[in-house]
Amino acid sequence: MSELPPDAILDALRRMNLSGATGGERLTGGVSSDIWRIDLPSGPICVKRALAKLRVAADWHAPVERNVFEARWMRHAAGFAPRLLGQDEASGTLAMEFLSPEDHPLWKNQLRDGIADAGFAARVATALVTIHAQTAADPGVAAEFPTDAIFYDIRLEPYLVATARAHPDRAEQLLRLVAATQANKKALVHGDVSPKNILCGPSGPVFLDAECAWWGDPAFDLAFCLNHLLLKCLWTPGAADGFFRCFDALAAGYLRGVVWEPPDALEQRAAALLPGLLLARVDGKSPVEYVTSESQKDQVRRVARALLADPPSHLAAIRNAWKKEIDA
Repeated sequence: MSELPPDAILDALRRMNLSGATGGERLTGGVSSDIWRIDLPSGPICVKRALAKLRVAADWHAPVERNVFEARWMRHAAGFAPRLLGQDEASGTLAMEFLSPEDHPLWKNQLRDGIADAGFAARVATALVTIHAQTAADPGVAAEFPTDAIFYDIRLEPYLVATARAHPDRAEQLLRLVAATQANKKALVHGDVSPKNILCGPSGPVFLDAECAWWGDPAFDLAFCLNHLLLKCLWTPGAADGFFRCFDALAAGYLRGVVWEPPDALEQRAAALLPGLLLARVDGKSPVEYVTSESQKDQVRRVARALLADPPSHLAAIRNAWKKEIDA
């Protein structure tokens, strides 16, 4: 049923010269923003307004000015992100083109349904490493993203620091990952490269929701996405072999494109991060919604805790450890 968005969003649209809304629909799926499809005389658009308190059980707050940096990320990732139509910094609202789910299905939904296309995973890798390489070649971009505090508040603290509190005997390793991630600032990072934020477009992947945009360590984006491919094995077990093929294609495709530093160095940081992110999705502030049974959570804990204690240098070691666990 069509409805108009709140007055605050309508006011922001007027300030962006996008007035004339005739209806709309609140879109679901996000925890950090109010997201709407809004119908204008010229056609539908998508509008996001950042929330100060995220929609999770934990007490998790984040500054709404992150919306400003999301818009900047979209400009730098042109061709791999929706077209930006306007931004109202005062209200933390941005407008972008609306991409219909009919021709831009969500990658997460495809994975849920067991559609594990390694070729598409390779295209995600190429797109992601292209964004990283282009921005790494232009270090002046760093000045546009003074977002260290935001990235800490909505990524490092709720994932790694919160998990360190839940696992005090692994706290030293987890806090070391925080320090290493903060120290390796090399490119423009999306910060939430998850299948829920990737559309399968007719011309390739389209990345959404760059609210965590940060000039930092690109290894974080790689590890963050690979983590989701491992966890999907618990959601759709019958497609596990396909998820592992996607993992391999994404890791290999990404590392082939790393030109700003030795690929082995980046892989080592991603391999160190991945177990921490894996553990965070059951014991951090943002647990993944489809890993619900204690037996599944214990599978994650066994693998992640062992790998944190003895960090691997290569991503394949994590893949193999996880495969051994779920095949047992």
